[in-house]
Amino acid sequence: MKRSERHHLKENTFASWMADVTAAMAERGRAVGFVAVAVLLAVVAAGAYAYWRSQEAARADARLTDALATSEAPVVPPAADTQPQPGTFSTETARLDAALPKFLAVGEEHPGSRAAIPARYHAANTLAALGRHAEAEEHYRGVMRADSSGIYGSMAELGLAQSLAAAGRYDEAIALFQRLSTAANTRLPVDGILMQLARTYHAAGRPAEAVQAYQRIIDEFPQSPYGSDARQAIGQIGQS
Repeated sequence: MKRSERHHLKENTFASWMADVTAAMAERGRAVGFVAVAVLLAVVAAGAYAYWRSQEAARADARLTDALATSEAPVVPPAADTQPQPGTFSTETARLDAALPKFLAVGEEHPGSRAAIPARYHAANTLAALGRHAEAEEHYRGVMRADSSGIYGSMAELGLAQSLAAAGRYDEAIALFQRLSTAANTRLPVDGILMQLARTYHAAGRPAEAVQAYQRIIDEFPQSPYGSDARQAIGQIGQS
């Protein structure tokens, strides 16, 4: 092969290799560009979502604060032929009726927020106070499921027991009070639970078991503020 032909062949091979390298770099550049754009979009989306969540949490917190303020507003019966004072309610029922939809709205419209569980718990308490025990039970059980290992879950179980007792469902209430009074590492006041257990036994016509629950308060919690009430109750049961 002539020298000129060999040189020409080398030039063609080099040119072809350079073309391949240039094409590969261009393709890689496009891929890197696509990845960079995808990463940027993901970062922007994550930031937008975090901002939305923070705003959503702030709105839920504000609505819960407003609901609590309503539930704690003063009850001031108005004088004859006058309207209630601003920021007050004429009756306890009126106050409960005003607070209930606010608590329900927080739980329903902000279900994933940190305010949702306490809002639903307070809604259950409000329903129980209004005597709407079936609805209260639904909300208490919802809190118990959502916060099974938390303080609101425990308080909801206690609230449910109280609501069941108020509705005359004594056996169910007693079972819950008993469980709460023997729960390990509970953050609820056991002496207070025993007091409610004893009163429920008494209301259910089971005085002997009521005395046992009262006696537990005296024996296990000698400094309990319920001690004097427990002793008095035992004396009254003995006289009857």
